[in-house]
Amino acid sequence: MSATVQKTQTQPDTIVLVHGMWMTPRSWQGWIDRFTKAGYRVIAPSWPGLEVGVEALQKDPTPLENLRVKQIVDHYERIIRALPTPPILMGHSYGGAFVQMLLDRGVGAAGVAIHSAPVKGVYTLPFTTIKSTASTLLNPANVNRPAPMTPEQFHYAFTNTLTQEESDEVYRTQYVPGSGRALFQGALANLTPHSEVTVNLKNDERAPLLFLSGDSDIILPAKIQRENVKRYAKSKAVTEYVELKGRSHYTVAQPGWEAVADLALNWATEHATVRS
Repeated sequence: MSATVQKTQTQPDTIVLVHGMWMTPRSWQGWIDRFTKAGYRVIAPSWPGLEVGVEALQKDPTPLENLRVKQIVDHYERIIRALPTPPILMGHSYGGAFVQMLLDRGVGAAGVAIHSAPVKGVYTLPFTTIKSTASTLLNPANVNRPAPMTPEQFHYAFTNTLTQEESDEVYRTQYVPGSGRALFQGALANLTPHSEVTVNLKNDERAPLLFLSGDSDIILPAKIQRENVKRYAKSKAVTEYVELKGRSHYTVAQPGWEAVADLALNWATEHATVRS
């Protein structure tokens, strides 16, 4: 396992962590502690309205009703632009797509998209992705509702490298329903003019971006990440890709997450320093 890079004065001193669908900032706790011990200021804001926390959202998920992608990304942009210097951005799942969008808007010194949801222009749609989200997407009436997963669906889509018992504990302590609106926006991005899940894939001024994926991810398999990377081919901005063995969608807290966190930070600090 590689050692986490210690902050120097020439590197960004702040890391912003962006969680994904069906999770909250609680999923980042190990990363927050690890990066803080390495000398960084670490900020892990929730999506707007989700500040009440896991237990409250499990009981009452109404803050997720009709929550749009633009609301979420605008929320993070305001937070980031208020910082004294550009931070490193790291996002997981839908948060990876949000990191792409934020870098495209010109915020952030470097970004890491971890098992990222696709942005508009990525057409790969594996069967396992469809199966993982079908319970919500097959009913158009769900667009204005929270998007729940059962413990069995969560184990299939997120935590497939864990036992059902281990997955159930993650579900109990970390899972929250998703946003039906945001899920539909992502699923229908390629069919939607002026989709909110859009980036300029030819943006030469975008900060460096690393995609991390895992060969055991069910809901957002590595083939999605690989196509997303290829869509940046006409941009002069740095875009790199690393695929890790045995990593499920729950990679940010799956056993061995420390190596993933170190890889993300080492890459981001190296490339953000070069860019500056």
